[in-house]
Amino acid sequence: MLNAYAQAAGGASQQPQASILGSPIVMMVAIFAIFYFLLIRPQKKAQDDHKKMISQLKKNDEIITTGGIHGTIVNVKDNSVVLKIDDNVKIEVQKNAVGTIKKSRQS
Repeated sequence: MLNAYAQAAGGASQQPQASILGSPIVMMVAIFAIFYFLLIRPQKKAQDDHKKMISQLKKNDEIITTGGIHGTIVNVKDNSVVLKIDDNVKIEVQKNAVGTIKKSRQS
């Protein structure tokens, strides 16, 4: 009888089954989804907003460049803008260097 008990206990062992949440593929998909919603999507929205702002630049807008230069747009070119930063001082910067528009004056 002792022999039968030992066989029943040893033969009845079952292999542990992997749960669906423990699957490496599911975990990778979950991590990608988290990265997408927390990092990729907001960054893409910010880039789209910046492109829209750059496309709407016009003469007499007061802007701040990403380098911190404050100025008023005197001329808008294809890839750059000419800024008046002081009396008789004008500089030309790339449109991508425009950080924010402080205010827009009517021409």
